[in-house]
Amino acid sequence: MTAETLLAWTPAAIVFDCDGTLMDSERHWEKAREVVLANYGAVCDEDFARRTKGLHYTECGRMLAEFAKLPDLADEMTRQLLSAFRRLVADDPVTMPGAAELVHKAAAFAPLAVASNCPRDVVEDGLSKAGLLRYFDHVMVPGGEVRPKPHPDVYLAAARLCGAAPGDALAVEDSHCGFLSASRAGLRVLGVGPRKPVDERPPVDLWVSTLADPDLLKWADSRVA
Repeated sequence: MTAETLLAWTPAAIVFDCDGTLMDSERHWEKAREVVLANYGAVCDEDFARRTKGLHYTECGRMLAEFAKLPDLADEMTRQLLSAFRRLVADDPVTMPGAAELVHKAAAFAPLAVASNCPRDVVEDGLSKAGLLRYFDHVMVPGGEVRPKPHPDVYLAAARLCGAAPGDALAVEDSHCGFLSASRAGLRVLGVGPRKPVDERPPVDLWVSTLADPDLLKWADSRVA
């Protein structure tokens, strides 16, 4: 499927990432990482922020400990990271531009799910405060045999719960880690956000700068019978 034909297609399900896609919380992860590193006299740089975007918080905690040259403190730094993030999200649960409108429109023609690397309570609480949780049939997060992104597991499970084959479902993502997860699962991928130079071309079928993109919202309106 090409970018030109994707907007003529009706997916059997739509699976959204949460942080940076639905919720304006990627900045909270950035701040939480800065806070944890500052506790140990280290400063986060742009390259580290890029490499940790979208990762599961346990992997991010491990990388924080390695960055601070304190690998034995990975578990403690992971705990601090999640604690700081929870506080920041609770104080400022803001949606990304266009997210609420697109979710509302999409729910009229397809089952919706969330696939996130965050803990379930963080995802559900943020979406609930934003008034969006009621639109989602399922929230899928890592746990048990379901591995975090960039593994395909959360997207495969979310599509299955929605009753859709992966190739008939659309993923909406903002991070390279998420792009890999969704494409490996076999979903079509809508990338959202500013394009940034990366070592490899992101596996997306269509890219928009924001979920408020007029063509995207027009497409959602046109899918309703």
